Amino acid sequence: MSESNLDHRAYAAFARQSDDEIARACEVQVFHAHGPGGQGVNTSDSAVRMHHVPTGITVVSRESRSQYRNRQLCVAKLRAIFERRARPPRVRKKTKVPTSAKRRRLADKRMHAQKKAARRRVTGED
Repeated sequence: MSESNLDHRAYAAFARQSDDEIARACEVQVFHAHGPGGQGVNTSDSAVRMHHVPTGITVVSRESRSQYRNRQLCVAKLRAIFERRARPPRVRKKTKVPTSAKRRRLADKRMHAQKKAARRRVTGED
């Protein structure tokens, strides 16, 4: 499945899964994080990148110096994405343009046309 083929029901099903099930469906990469933390960050593979294979969503966590904590944060980020995408789309209600708005628009168009007509070159018909 690719990300574009999924609807809100599929994301709702993923959101209902446990953390372990979400983690099992992911490809995990660990790497050196950048930024503050000094040698603790530079020498350990504490940053985690998780790719959820069924949906194609990738999240990265490098907030903590603990790889285990970053894995938990990645799963939490995935769950938040699933819950956000699980909301059904809002139903669109057709609306009608009010008659007064149509009348106003046409009056504005007439005024604009008259203004343009007044700017035209006068022909020498005497």
